[in-house]
Amino acid sequence: MTRAVLVIDMHEFLVDGLWRGAELARRVGGIVGRAHRAGVPVLVPHQVGPPGGLCDPDRRGRGVSPLIGLEEGDRTVPKRATDSFWETGLADALRSLGADTLVVTGAATDYCIDATVRSAASHGFDVDLVADGHAPMAAGDPDSGLTAEQVIAHHNTVLTRAVHPGGTARLVHAVDALRPGGAAAER
Repeated sequence: MTRAVLVIDMHEFLVDGLWRGAELARRVGGIVGRAHRAGVPVLVPHQVGPPGGLCDPDRRGRGVSPLIGLEEGDRTVPKRATDSFWETGLADALRSLGADTLVVTGAATDYCIDATVRSAASHGFDVDLVADGHAPMAAGDPDSGLTAEQVIAHHNTVLTRAVHPGGTARLVHAVDALRPGGAAAER
């Protein structure tokens, strides 16, 4: 098993609006730090939008939160969709690194995490979804009446039960991410 870490959309401005955003960013930073020490590649799918929009590349606070601790050599992957694989070359980049298992973390649970985990499995990658390493916006999903905690729990369950033609997904806790044979998280 050869792993790579995906840190999805941990924009500085977005972290402030996430459920427990600073806490999440520090937890993700811990995973990134372990990846650096172990020589595990870190790739950062990062939403890019049109000028004047929410994800305008020139928008203030648009960079990755400094709490993540990115280093030179970490690879930013600009994306224009919730699916980090769509028209980004991410699958080829991961294959060139020899990665077959992706440690997925970041934001937002109900958008880019959901789409990327499903797509990763469909592209033939196994996924270690960090159960406590992703979050929706602080309000959860008010349209459906779900709190942030319920959104996370729902996606942790659904994403690890979904059937895809390629890889599988399992839950791991942040403290176990990147450990050889890291313990699966309980639902």
